[in-house]
Amino acid sequence: MADIIQLLPDHVANQIAAGEVVQRPASVVKELLENAIDAESTLIKLIVKDAGKTLIQVIDDGKGMSVTDARLSFERHATSKIRSAEDLFSLHTKGFRGEALASIAAIAHVELKTKQEQDELGTQIEIEGSEVKSQEVVVTPKGTSISVKHLFFNIPARRNFLKSNNVELRHIIDEFHRVALAHPDIAFVMVHNGSESFNLPKSNYRQRVVNIFGGKTNEKLVPVEEKTEVLKISGFVGKPEFARKTKNEQFFFVNNRFIKSAYLNHAISSAFEGLLKDGSYPSYFLNLIVDPKTIDINIHPTKTEIKFDDEHTLYAILRSSVKHSLGQFNIAPVLDFDRDKNLDTPYNYEGKRTSNPTVEVDRFFNPFQEEKSSGKPGGISTSYKKEPAAQWESLYVGLESKGTKTNHEFSEVQFESEPENQSLFNDKTTIESSQRTYQLHNKYIISTIKSGMLIIDQHRAHQRVLYEGLLKHTTIKEAVSQQLLFPLELQFSSSEKELLKQLKEDLEHTGFVFSKFKGTSIEITGVPVNVPESEVSIILEQLISDVEQEVPDSNFSATDLLAKSLSKSLAIKAGQTLTNMEQEHLVNSLFACKEPSVSPTNRTTFITMSVDDFDKKFM
Repeated sequence: MADIIQLLPDHVANQIAAGEVVQRPASVVKELLENAIDAESTLIKLIVKDAGKTLIQVIDDGKGMSVTDARLSFERHATSKIRSAEDLFSLHTKGFRGEALASIAAIAHVELKTKQEQDELGTQIEIEGSEVKSQEVVVTPKGTSISVKHLFFNIPARRNFLKSNNVELRHIIDEFHRVALAHPDIAFVMVHNGSESFNLPKSNYRQRVVNIFGGKTNEKLVPVEEKTEVLKISGFVGKPEFARKTKNEQFFFVNNRFIKSAYLNHAISSAFEGLLKDGSYPSYFLNLIVDPKTIDINIHPTKTEIKFDDEHTLYAILRSSVKHSLGQFNIAPVLDFDRDKNLDTPYNYEGKRTSNPTVEVDRFFNPFQEEKSSGKPGGISTSYKKEPAAQWESLYVGLESKGTKTNHEFSEVQFESEPENQSLFNDKTTIESSQRTYQLHNKYIISTIKSGMLIIDQHRAHQRVLYEGLLKHTTIKEAVSQQLLFPLELQFSSSEKELLKQLKEDLEHTGFVFSKFKGTSIEITGVPVNVPESEVSIILEQLISDVEQEVPDSNFSATDLLAKSLSKSLAIKAGQTLTNMEQEHLVNSLFACKEPSVSPTNRTTFITMSVDDFDKKFM
């Protein structure tokens, strides 16, 4: 039998490796930025076109590479970071496996320009699909510039799986944020389609957080500092009142490397227990410094998951540190047994003897005396003027003689009755019509039907009514808006502001009016008629969360997602009491919809129970 096992060609092996390392343009951004950091750069510039599908370029002012290093950097498992297997357990750099550049070069057109400080000329290499097209000497500044063009040009199936530009750009910005937050001592610039999105100067950690997420973030931050033999913690958590509907502001960094850890995230959530509303998530930007020998970061191709030797200890320290910071800065309620200084005895009363309080009464006081009396001790004089007896006694004169007449007058009083109107229905029908609906536990609306009983979920039913109404307004572009007396200014991060810009036109069709987008703030001068001003920020945050979770691509209707999100935010909630008129209006509106049986998220809005079902219960 012939042998069937063969060695894969290098270009095929590189494409397979690229499938693990490069999932989307954001993966390329992450690898290139980390390489620039390892090169000890002080300024890193990221240039992106068409959300990375056309161009991803990273320019740094780092050490650069020699001619030999530049050529070897595109070979698989070629790395300057490790020499032996033991080095894997004492890593202080980002990249170490030597797969990133080789994988990227296998699926894109790559151009590398690099020069070391002591060299007069640099090196330029062009590679297409793992094949070196040219290598020559070039004039270039110190550092490295690497351009990745036409990603997945030779794997059209992978390129078809990419989402819309808006979605891919959002992932790139997320990766940019993670790298920039981990290294506040490095200046970062990001340019997309010729316009500058971020310009982050070298700063401390607090300033870096504020520069990325907006000036209003500064007042939300609570510092967290802890140093133990096992773990060193530094960073910030957000105040509970500023908790968000999304998880966009949750960052863990272990030894300056962004990681995802559901276990450590639970430690933060437990520290905030009792301080957050349902559906809200705390913000945190925490740096954890541990011994590199106690972690394994090589368990995932993207290196975003880390295995700790002793997770339980880290959990306890992290939870305690966050709770301590919340209590230290009076964020969390604490029991305070310190005495109140206001209750202390003043210094000028120290040494004085206390005297018993006395109550003195004027025993000779008579309010009916005409003359003034000053018999009160202490020299306080009071005066009362006696009214003549004839004035008050005359009020009762003749009452006895008029008693019988008064009774006679009241016996002849007649009450004017309302005119009787003939009702179209008899009394029985009127009573039944006034009690056609009932509300159960402020959650369900119960109504009788010919075959039995109808039970409606008021929240889901109202969602369906609002959803179809919003779709209609957005489609015909005739939504009614109410102008605000004072413009409403809201703060969002740069990525959230860009997302709202994309949804601006659809939001305006629902009734929102935006006056300007300036920096990280958005000014709103009009809102839909049924939206209270106090809930505008909550509604927009929920909208951002829904858009990011559902990740609409080019084949997905943004209008439909917008209507779903707004209907979920504006619908009446379980626990809200409705009058009989409101109940009937909701029932009538529901059954006037095109799809009354399900909510916008395809959940049942009502159920029916027939008389037979009740009969079976009593058998």
